[in-house]
Amino acid sequence: MAEYGDIRTGRHCLFVLHAHLVFVTKFRHRVFTDAHLSRMEEIMRDVCTDFETDLAEFNGETNHVHLLVNFPPKVALSKLVNSLKGVSSRRMRQEFPELAAHYYRATKLWSGSYFAGSVGGAPITVLRQYIEQQNRPV
Repeated sequence: MAEYGDIRTGRHCLFVLHAHLVFVTKFRHRVFTDAHLSRMEEIMRDVCTDFETDLAEFNGETNHVHLLVNFPPKVALSKLVNSLKGVSSRRMRQEFPELAAHYYRATKLWSGSYFAGSVGGAPITVLRQYIEQQNRPV
């Protein structure tokens, strides 16, 4: 179970929702430096703030980034991802024109796909066992 400090509250709910997101550059080009990743983290934190989410962790390599996001149930993960990728792509290409040079045919920084995985909580086998052992009325 999550620690009590991780539990967030909404108007009618309590929740602990974390997602691991991975974004890959278009054509897997190796374009990011430490300066790029530092600025991208700032941009993505701003987008997360707009969505009332928390960017718990951020890191990356030359051709992809990893994010750990704590989000409320009212946020559609796909909309958050679209904003994160769209805003970061636009701002990074504006602030670092050398990034656009890698994409002579495309005006996109990111690949069209992404990875999203749920994180935390009990494993599925433990949840199934817990649900099976409930005292069902006869």
